[in-house]
Amino acid sequence: MQKLVVIGAGMASGRALEHLFESAPDAFDVTLFNAEPRGNYNRIMLSPVLSGEKSYEEIVTHDEAWYAEHNVTCRFGEKVTAIDSDRKVVIGENGEVAYDKLILGTGSSAFIIPCPGHDLPGVVTFRDLEDTDAMMDASGRPGSKAVVIGGGLLGLEAAAALRLRGMEVTVLHLMGHLMERQLDESAGYLLQKDLEKRGITVLTRASTKEIQGEGKVERVLLEDGTVLDADIVVMAVGIRPAVSLGAAAGLEIGRAIKVDAQMQTSDPDIYAVGECVEFNGNLFGLVAPLYDQAKVLAATLLGGEAAFAVKELSTKLKVTGCDLFSAGDFAEGDGREDIIFRDPARGVYKRLVIEDDRLVGAVMYGDTADGNWFFGLIKDGADISEMRDMLIFGPAYQGGSSADPLSAVAALPPEAEICGCNGVCKGTIVDAIHGGATNLGALRGATKASASCGTCTGLVEQLLEVTLGGDYAAPAVQPICGCCDLPHEDVRRLIKAKELKSQAAVWQELDWKTPNGCHVCRPAVNFYLLADWPLEYQDDPQSRFVNERKHANIQKDGTFSVMPRMWGGLTNPAELRAIADAAEKYGVPTVKVTGGQRIDLLGVKSEDLPHIWADLNKAGMVSGHAYSKGLRTVKTCVGTDHCRFGTQDSTGLGVKLEKILWGSWTPHKVKLAVSGCPRNCAEATCKDVGIVCVDSGYQVGVGGAAGMDVKETERLGDVATEQEAIDLTVAFIQLYRENAKYLDRPYKWLAKVGLDWVKAQVVDDLDNRRALIERFELSQSIYRKDPWAQHVAEKAERYAPLADLTLEAAE
Repeated sequence: MQKLVVIGAGMASGRALEHLFESAPDAFDVTLFNAEPRGNYNRIMLSPVLSGEKSYEEIVTHDEAWYAEHNVTCRFGEKVTAIDSDRKVVIGENGEVAYDKLILGTGSSAFIIPCPGHDLPGVVTFRDLEDTDAMMDASGRPGSKAVVIGGGLLGLEAAAALRLRGMEVTVLHLMGHLMERQLDESAGYLLQKDLEKRGITVLTRASTKEIQGEGKVERVLLEDGTVLDADIVVMAVGIRPAVSLGAAAGLEIGRAIKVDAQMQTSDPDIYAVGECVEFNGNLFGLVAPLYDQAKVLAATLLGGEAAFAVKELSTKLKVTGCDLFSAGDFAEGDGREDIIFRDPARGVYKRLVIEDDRLVGAVMYGDTADGNWFFGLIKDGADISEMRDMLIFGPAYQGGSSADPLSAVAALPPEAEICGCNGVCKGTIVDAIHGGATNLGALRGATKASASCGTCTGLVEQLLEVTLGGDYAAPAVQPICGCCDLPHEDVRRLIKAKELKSQAAVWQELDWKTPNGCHVCRPAVNFYLLADWPLEYQDDPQSRFVNERKHANIQKDGTFSVMPRMWGGLTNPAELRAIADAAEKYGVPTVKVTGGQRIDLLGVKSEDLPHIWADLNKAGMVSGHAYSKGLRTVKTCVGTDHCRFGTQDSTGLGVKLEKILWGSWTPHKVKLAVSGCPRNCAEATCKDVGIVCVDSGYQVGVGGAAGMDVKETERLGDVATEQEAIDLTVAFIQLYRENAKYLDRPYKWLAKVGLDWVKAQVVDDLDNRRALIERFELSQSIYRKDPWAQHVAEKAERYAPLADLTLEAAE
């Protein structure tokens, strides 16, 4: 068995070992050195660890068990001091190891600006877990401030994560606009504008003169005299390949360690992979080429034929919820032409660079749905002269030309990435379609394609059409009703954009075909106006469904069910006596305990409704809104009050949430639950919002369902305090109120907008979260009233006969 020594337990060398062990598990006796005191983890995911969205354990790629399973001798926390290629030994701090073959996976090191004070405690880079821990420690102090030097992707990720942790963050960037390697000036401006909305200060053309402090970082002095207070300074100005070991061993060095197409260095027994590599003058920092190198290296070591080739790469990036895409060469030059599309209202910018009737570069911001299609044109070098006039609008506008979108999609190779968020390629999607996933929802469930940010939805639908041909039924855009040609989404958007604040304004400005709408559109328009203009618009009861007008659920025999609210499922003897007395007094035939931990009085006559409400009100009971498009119940377990497994006060939290949310109108009914421990007695993981209490705090999930569809919640976020759990819940409900189609339950709305988008609004953007909560509280200050008590106080007339029911009957 040959001896293989690997220096560096990074992502590239780790992938190479995976390929080796899969193909020939007994071919090598492997020793793995790593200067860090740990093995392979996903460095790309350090940003979520920094922001608190993930733990280090969640980003570990190879744990101790994996190394043990493959008999890898791990020398972690030990630096390699030299390579003696004549004797074929690697010299570590704790001794020598002989090799037959050697892999250098030394990666890169962060560049440190050599300004005065760069070595002060509190100056960190963003390369490893120690850097991440240092930043998290600094963010733990109230009012702490961070200065991030470098406005590239890594620096912006650090800035966004630190902002999420509550720090005041300033980004310094030497160039005129952010991410100048991936974005042109216009796209960089839009990115800066979005970051500033999230509370991050951005200073461009900012040159650092000195980092100051007595024994630790205290401030940063810029060349223009500006002084910025800082508790921590993050250097994210670039990386340099780590080549010192290879250079000392006599390997051929250029900008990095030179390798051939088989990843072999100038020494036939030494190979290199990853960020320390130079191939044909190219350096590599993205994951895709590093993984290609790893595959080639494994094949080479096993005697196979493989060759690494530089591929055209596109960059589709997510920075704090901003969509960016760039591909090819978008620099200005002689003989080049630009096609530019701008939509300032939506924050959309697209720029195509054309040379000799070929697309050579593309930059997009805000709308990147067609990025893969443009990338295909760049890679193929296709002649675009016939489609030039409509090229900027993407494949949907190319008609029957050679750029027909279905032809472009059909021509994509199986390995072409379709969904960047989840790393799903065309071949995986096509296999799932052949396996029975014949619509968008089924494909999302099978592959996760288009299930995150949603920008690739159009491309996924095109794949469905290409693969299924005539058997594919494309979803048609449905108008809100026969009164109007506009779908719900457009009606809602225009109500906001045109500031329409009455039903009459909607009928007039949106060209309604009937004078006052119908029983289908009026409830939807009433809700949209109510949600968008709570101060200016007054709820129209006649535009509500019969159950909401009657404040009770109509039954098949024309009677009603009356369900008083029981906060968090709690009741007491006085309430139980009131319910029993009311049941006897009004001859209620059925009294039933519901699944939502309440008591339902079924069979109440229409004329008795105001009287039974009055009797229940005297006992302090209010409407349970079991009939409404709004909050129904908050189901709880007993938590720490009585249960020996309870980790938090789940009952108390459930009561607080119900008292905050009750009376709020929503696009559809909303049900919540709070479980006191992961045993989940309150069934929180199938609710519209479900909170599971754990030792460290609260796990907040959204988008569950347990009706005609059964669906588990998706994790919105983990928080440490009860107030944070309440804030996330309220902000999510308000976001749902402001954006969902009427009669869409939260899980259906989430499938359209994507959990990533919701997280960006509610979890990532603290200012936006606060604004959502404020708007919810404003609405509640107007509409959180008990309808039963109102009717009793106003001595309202008894309900009219059921013959006047023109809207929807029972749910």
